[in-house]
Amino acid sequence: MKKITPLFILVLSFVLAIIAIPYMPLQMASHWGISGEVDGYMPRMTALFLMPFISLVMYVLFLFLPKLEPYQKNFKQFEGHYDNFMIVIFSFLFYIYLLTLSWNFGMAFNLTQFMSPGLSFLFFYTAILLQNTKMNWFVGIRTPWTMSDPIVWQKTHKLGATMFKMVAILTLIGMIFPSVTFYVFFIPLLVSIAVIYFYSYWEYTKISKRPKSHH
Repeated sequence: MKKITPLFILVLSFVLAIIAIPYMPLQMASHWGISGEVDGYMPRMTALFLMPFISLVMYVLFLFLPKLEPYQKNFKQFEGHYDNFMIVIFSFLFYIYLLTLSWNFGMAFNLTQFMSPGLSFLFFYTAILLQNTKMNWFVGIRTPWTMSDPIVWQKTHKLGATMFKMVAILTLIGMIFPSVTFYVFFIPLLVSIAVIYFYSYWEYTKISKRPKSHH
């Protein structure tokens, strides 16, 4: 059922694209700057079907990649969270698609302001996925050091989950102050990625310096 929900969202986006054709301008706004102003346009048919097709490719990858996973036993332990993440990310993409269609239909609103809750929800559930994921090759924080030691993997993902939750909370500031949406999301995200990366290295060096027991 969980895998059917993203497929339903995907089909719905294609149906919506077809229905929206006569109501959209020939050149549709497709990109917004950090302050919320439109700075990019696409031909109508491209703009309408680009997001559904991107979602289709992502759906295939989400279903296919786990089949290549060497750590199948580990993946099975968090497969439910992975399936929930599929629902969350396809819901997010559909939400952004609805915002784009609404704006091009003539509704006046600050798109970055309305993106904030969607981004916040996406990153909050990403954090939940991180704190439940087990060592694998496709999902999670994969640095040379997390992939070399299960303890480093566990500690790094615990920190990563905490930091991503902080990013999710900070992103909500954009709902009140849309002009800072980009900064309260992107800068904390970059800092979090850098901290998580170096933390995994630091944890690995601590473990590698421990004296090995002799039997």
